[in-house]
Amino acid sequence: MRIVFTTPYYPPHIGGIEVHVKYLASFLSKNHEVKVVSSTGENSEVVKVKCLNLPYSPLPFSFPRLEADIYHSHIPSPFFARMIREEKLSPHVITYHNDVLVPETVDGHRIPSLMGRFIEQFNVRITIPLLESCDAIIATTSSYALTSPILSRFMDKIEIIPNAVDTKIFKPGKAEREPIVLYVGRLVEYKGVDILLKAMCDVKRKLKDSRLVIVGDGEDRGRLELLARKLGVEAEFKGRLPDEEVSSWMRWARLLVLPSFSRLEAFGIVLIEAMASATPVIGSNIPGVRDVAVEGGLVFSDVEDLSEKILAIMTDDRLAEKLSRKGLKAVNEKYSWEVVSERVENLYYTLV
Repeated sequence: MRIVFTTPYYPPHIGGIEVHVKYLASFLSKNHEVKVVSSTGENSEVVKVKCLNLPYSPLPFSFPRLEADIYHSHIPSPFFARMIREEKLSPHVITYHNDVLVPETVDGHRIPSLMGRFIEQFNVRITIPLLESCDAIIATTSSYALTSPILSRFMDKIEIIPNAVDTKIFKPGKAEREPIVLYVGRLVEYKGVDILLKAMCDVKRKLKDSRLVIVGDGEDRGRLELLARKLGVEAEFKGRLPDEEVSSWMRWARLLVLPSFSRLEAFGIVLIEAMASATPVIGSNIPGVRDVAVEGGLVFSDVEDLSEKILAIMTDDRLAEKLSRKGLKAVNEKYSWEVVSERVENLYYTLV
């Protein structure tokens, strides 16, 4: 089968969608001919096109002539998928990773509310015709699809196929863990790291040897470091690290927390990376994230609830072990790339 992926960005550009497409292309290329059309990327399978580099949404000037049995686009950032539609290429599958919501601040600059609403409405006007015309839609969780103002219109053509984790990089470590509460991700407003810092105030008072380790970087790092000092929380900011070092921290940590409370967080790949490392997780009680978190951990609703859940896992070995085993089982059954790529492949076969 000849497969063409479109994605606005591809590694070495950093992001969850980029990594997802890279792994999916790699696994499917074992049995199929795969090409990736993107604005970035240096690998042999990538066909890089010239674009107008709009923020987060590169606009391709043209689409290369690539014949395929399946065209598979990844959105948000709809302009590559729109080129597939305009060229009338089919069958066309779209993976809808998350809704478009403009944060109040981007790169430290406040975005006027009118501009934010315009961008969101413009995206809706482009995306709905794409979803109407494509042959199948992949969503990563059912709760996110059902609560999305866009996706919920197309439930009859949606296939729920989750994101996946590289179980060769993220794998269980030693049984004895350090008293580490771990966060891994970008340091931007919607990720909710301030919620975790506030919760750790109470945790540190009751559990003196507990440590908060924050892996990642972003525009809000300075603000969050200042907040940690104001709160008296000795957070260890490690910056951005390669996957091998991230996986080491996950094997050392007692638990991982994903505190995002925005629909920009539709799944939380970091949750399944921790679960593959036999590390319990705590995720926010929002669509998408909660579906994944309950597979190997707990969900929380506010700062007080989060501190209580952290303390429960940190102090109860039986609970931690139970969640650890549950998460590993879920990864093996649902979230490995072997399982997920086969499900995507089977969807293709229903369309060709």
